[in-house]
Amino acid sequence: MKSIACALMLAALPAVVAAAERPDWAFPPPGVTGAPRKPETGELKHVPGSSKTYTQSQIDSINEPPDWFPDEHPPMPSIVAQGRGREVRACISCHLSTGHGHPENSRLPGASASYIARQLAEFRSGVRKGAANMLTFTKAMSDEEMKTAAEYFASLPVKRWTRVVETETVPKTYFLGTRRMPLAEGGTEPIGMRVIEIPEDAERVELRDPKSGFVAYAPPGSLAKGLNLVATGGNGRTVACTICHGPTLKGIAEVPGIAGQSPVTIARQLYLMATGERAGTWAPLMKGVVEKLTNEDIVAISAFVASQEP
Repeated sequence: MKSIACALMLAALPAVVAAAERPDWAFPPPGVTGAPRKPETGELKHVPGSSKTYTQSQIDSINEPPDWFPDEHPPMPSIVAQGRGREVRACISCHLSTGHGHPENSRLPGASASYIARQLAEFRSGVRKGAANMLTFTKAMSDEEMKTAAEYFASLPVKRWTRVVETETVPKTYFLGTRRMPLAEGGTEPIGMRVIEIPEDAERVELRDPKSGFVAYAPPGSLAKGLNLVATGGNGRTVACTICHGPTLKGIAEVPGIAGQSPVTIARQLYLMATGERAGTWAPLMKGVVEKLTNEDIVAISAFVASQEP
């Protein structure tokens, strides 16, 4: 009943979305598609706590990516672990064996199997955009493969993956492909009105270690402002996220949980929904949520949502 009430309430909101302010801190520069592959040396790589070893080529593989902790998850379907040739890359090559992935791709646990399958179908039909690889892979996936992958990731537990810190200065960073990384030479700069999300351990993230997460830096005061927007709508600025996603943002029925989600992921989706690039069955319900949001609002909402216990 809560989901029905939510749908009716939001469907009645204005349907015309104003041009959104692009949060450039959340998107890589135009034309960037992926990180360059490192030269193969034959060296066997390790991550803490795993008995497995892989070469760099194996780590970078799109069809045989590393599964560092095979005893810590249910049996993995073939489409998830290996994909299907060049047509469909293995799901865990991006989303990892835990389904939590990196900021440039979405965390999948915390959503129902039917919700995940619906998103895959909407990528395939083209009504949802914003992820070029997904548009390609889903066109080659069967309905059964989508269902199998969705059920696997929906069965996995949600865990804390991003730590949020309010600060006035942040490490200097750059985009390695679609992922923001700290500069090797170090240095800091003012944060400005941005959320800067980087690996806790850059080397382990490059190894696709599913136990090495991220830290997100946000401007001072962001969490308090985000709480107000998320819980109350900010006096008409937006619609309270808690109406649909629940009082703890962990989801209600088919509405996915967003608590603890990557702030970069949240920011990208808010923008893509505002511009219409992310469309689909439920996208109209978000129009009233996103149409008035400024970059400062997106910073605050993204940081607050990410800071919550998933």
